[in-house]
Amino acid sequence: QYQFVESGGGLVQPGGSLRLSCRPSGFTLEEYDVAWFRQAPGKEREGLSCMSKRIPTTYYADSAKGRFTILRDDAKNTVYLQMNNLKPEDTATYYCAVVYWDRCFSEGWYWGQGTQVTVSS
Repeated sequence: QYQFVESGGGLVQPGGSLRLSCRPSGFTLEEYDVAWFRQAPGKEREGLSCMSKRIPTTYYADSAKGRFTILRDDAKNTVYLQMNNLKPEDTATYYCAVVYWDRCFSEGWYWGQGTQVTVSS
């Protein structure tokens, strides 16, 4: 079964940073466009950032611009989300998924279990 395995979450104070990692299980990342999403309790899933395959192009939702950076290392078969200046409202479970670049937040595939990020003092 194809899915992602997310890691790197945890408890961080406001203003802190985290780097989330996401590795595919059962397939090779380089063939796919990928995206990071998050979902907070009681809220809908929110798209944060997308990155295309091969010649990487990125796109960020307004909530992620200026603070989050999506990175991919196809040699390590891993996609990352660097998150800086974290705020309590960033508290959520974070997921990555395979997407289509031209509609990158509309649907995704190969969801994992996610990694929990809690921003609190």
